[in-house]
Amino acid sequence: MITIDKLIIGFDSALRTLTTPAQTVRSVPGSDLPEHELTETEKQLTCALMRVNHVGEVCAQALYQGQGLTARNQDVQQTLMKAAREETEHLAWTERRIAELGGRKSLLNPLWYGSSFTIGVVAGILGDKWNLGFLAETENQVGAHLESHLERLPANDAKSRAIVTQMKIDEASHATMALSHGATELPLPVKFAMKLSSQVMTKTAYWI
Repeated sequence: MITIDKLIIGFDSALRTLTTPAQTVRSVPGSDLPEHELTETEKQLTCALMRVNHVGEVCAQALYQGQGLTARNQDVQQTLMKAAREETEHLAWTERRIAELGGRKSLLNPLWYGSSFTIGVVAGILGDKWNLGFLAETENQVGAHLESHLERLPANDAKSRAIVTQMKIDEASHATMALSHGATELPLPVKFAMKLSSQVMTKTAYWI
């Protein structure tokens, strides 16, 4: 049941995600590594990839807030909120790395948040097993996406690579957590639609 308290918390989370610097409990992966000099082309590439990753974390915050808002089971809600807290750390890591490289975040972050929040609400309404299935599939697709970034990032950019590597580990953990709580595997057409929408987002966020 959607209560006023949940709506207030959701609105507060949206404002914090979009307007304030994210916080992290864990230290930023690679923070103890030296900053290797990158060419201008390498720096632009890394900034663009980290901007895409930051958008992915904005979307994750919105998805989990939407899913948590409509989840029926308290254990499922806690599972979603635990994942959301770790995604907040990813948000902080990517945001900090973008700033270090002199880049900028996506100008369309409010759009990404709003659309992802809506998808999360719908996933939650469908029922907890489908809700968790959506979480598991999202994390699996994000993991593949991060793996492709590890292949594209400059070999000497150890700091960015450390961040993406830890993010990939965390996403796999979230998928496993969802499956252990009874996630249902999504139909292939749904997986394809999710992948297609993700491609649209990543290609747009790369530039804007």
